[in-house]
Amino acid sequence: MHRLAAGGPCNTMDLMSAPQLSGETLSKLCQYDTPTVCNVIELFGVRPQTDGYMDARIKACFPEMGPICGYASTATFRSALEPWGAGAYGTLDDQLARFGEVPGPPLVVVQDLDSPTKSATFGEVMASTYKSFGAVGLITSGAGRDLDQVRAVGLPCFADGVISSHGYPQLLEFQIPVHVGGLAVYPGDLVHADQNGVTNIPGEIAGQVADVCEEFCAAEAVVLDYCSGGNVTVEGFSVARQELGRRLQALKQRVQGR
Repeated sequence: MHRLAAGGPCNTMDLMSAPQLSGETLSKLCQYDTPTVCNVIELFGVRPQTDGYMDARIKACFPEMGPICGYASTATFRSALEPWGAGAYGTLDDQLARFGEVPGPPLVVVQDLDSPTKSATFGEVMASTYKSFGAVGLITSGAGRDLDQVRAVGLPCFADGVISSHGYPQLLEFQIPVHVGGLAVYPGDLVHADQNGVTNIPGEIAGQVADVCEEFCAAEAVVLDYCSGGNVTVEGFSVARQELGRRLQALKQRVQGR
């Protein structure tokens, strides 16, 4: 869990709690949908079941692109007003230079500070730039545009809507805690997302989640296989459901060390 000292200085490197996972482990996480990842996180009992995921405002722009998993590279953004004191603002170059501060492939997470959102946070140029510098996706509380072109770029994006203009786009700060879709996101958080939504993966269990996903799916198959097998009965379904419950309880006890 993240902890910030009240009133104390915020060191962004101290906020990076997720361990560096191997490329193989990250690829394995991408084999599973985000609901399965959420279900597995619940087994570990490390947080309330209503915590750790973004709300319904954040939707996949390209649901067909499938799951992504990467480390949050955060930023704040606004576009409703002309720049004032522009020398104090960051630039896209500054943001790219800080991608290396996260422990693995960056997943850009941007909080739009305008309320309501005035203009698009990203479009074709920004998406192309992020992908060329190794980003696996982009998540914003703001809006997107150029969706046909961004789809062609192949960068999975998540947003709260679509707006045709970029207004006065201004990147402000980088690698700070942000709030997107009701979720606090810290630099270096391990984030998993697909067409169902976005969740973070707690650092203390990050290395175990992919393997447990495999076991979780095998347990669910008991009921799914029964339902797809034909000639179902309430009695037979009850037996399959109880077996699923038994397997999940055993898995829960094992991952929690009981």
